[in-house]
Amino acid sequence: MILLALFLAFAAGIAMAFQGSLNTGLGKIIGLLEATFIVHLVGLAILTTLLFLFRLGQGNLSKCGTAPWYLYLGGALGVVIIYAVVASMSRVGVAAATTAIIVGQVGTALVLDHFGVFGLERVPFSFLKVAGIILLAAGARLMLVK
Repeated sequence: MILLALFLAFAAGIAMAFQGSLNTGLGKIIGLLEATFIVHLVGLAILTTLLFLFRLGQGNLSKCGTAPWYLYLGGALGVVIIYAVVASMSRVGVAAATTAIIVGQVGTALVLDHFGVFGLERVPFSFLKVAGIILLAAGARLMLVK
């Protein structure tokens, strides 16, 4: 089960690199906010089809009103993420931007894990993890060397 989860995370990383590249190309043609809008519109169309036409959802949309308000901020963060990815990749390239994204993700994930936020399991902080972040940041810096 752990290997499957790690494979899915690895596949998501591959998809994110492609997505960022595709979104950046679209952003160069139609604009950053416009590309962000189109990406979300296409995602909405696909999810609507999967949920309502193919009935692939396993949850219960009628429970939307019971979730705390802050759990819906993921939608707003999605807009920020796509916009920032498009803006950064067009300036520094896919590899450097993706490395910086990973440093930001892992650094933030350490804090979120340590405090067990949003009902997630608490995973204590360690100095080895800090060393990992430092090495990731050094790798991000090396990606900018031409």
